[in-house]
Amino acid sequence: MKSIDLNCDTGELPDAIADGTQESLMPSLTSVNIACGGHAGDEQTMQTTIEQALRWKLAVGAHPGYPDRANFGRLELEMSAEAVADSVFEQVRALAEVAAHYGVPLTHVKPHGALYNQAAHNRTLAEAIAKGVGRWCYDVVLMGLAGSPMLEVFREAGFAVAAEGFVDRRYEPDGTLRSRKFEDALIRDPAQAASQALHIVQRGTVIACDGSEVPIKAQTLCIHGDTPGAPEIAAAVARTLRAAGITLSAFVRP
Repeated sequence: MKSIDLNCDTGELPDAIADGTQESLMPSLTSVNIACGGHAGDEQTMQTTIEQALRWKLAVGAHPGYPDRANFGRLELEMSAEAVADSVFEQVRALAEVAAHYGVPLTHVKPHGALYNQAAHNRTLAEAIAKGVGRWCYDVVLMGLAGSPMLEVFREAGFAVAAEGFVDRRYEPDGTLRSRKFEDALIRDPAQAASQALHIVQRGTVIACDGSEVPIKAQTLCIHGDTPGAPEIAAAVARTLRAAGITLSAFVRP
C-alpha cells in the first residue's frame, strides 16, 4: 500500500492562527513546517502552532526563510553563504527551544520561499542551509524539491532527505515550480489540487504548465497555508488520496 506525508507551511499568518483557519487545515495533514522568525513567525505564533499540531498529533518541523518579513521571504536576497547558514541556524534553534518546552522533537526542516527555490539549483546555497541546520542537529530530515540537486547536497552533508511535491503549485517542464509572478502559478481549485496530488502519488509524475508530463518522485506533498482556500484544498487532497487507498503518514527518518 502506498503512503505519503502531507505537509503544510504554518505559523506564518497571525490572523489565520487567531481565527481558527490554520487549525482547520490540520485534520487533513500529517506534518507541519513552522515559520521561525525569518520571513514570519515569533515566539507566540510558534507556541500556538505547536499546541495545535499536538492536538492533531502532527509531526513538527522548522520552516526557515530569508530574514525578510516585508516580502514574506519570497524575494531573492544577496546574502553570503555564511550569513545564510547563521540565519538558518538561529531560526531552527529558536523553534527547537520553543518545542522543547512542550517535549516536542523537531522531525524535519524545510526551507521557505525564495531560499528554497534558489537552493533547488544553487549548490552553494543548499550547502549553506545544510551547514546551518547541522550546527543545531543532524538527526532531522531535510525537505527539498523532488528531482532537484539540493537533495543530493543535503545527503552529502549527512542528512536524511524527503523529496517534496506540491499540490497547489504549477510546474515548469524542467520540474521547477512556476514563478508566482505568473497568474496561473497557484492552483486554487480543490479538485484540481487533489487531482495533481493523486497523479504524483500514483504515477510519479505531474502535468506541467505546457501540458508535458514531468517525473516527480515525492515522499511528501505540500499545501501552502497562505494559498486561498487552503483548508478546502487540504481536505480535498486528503479525502481523494484516502479514497484511492493511499495512507497518509508522516515520514520517519531511515
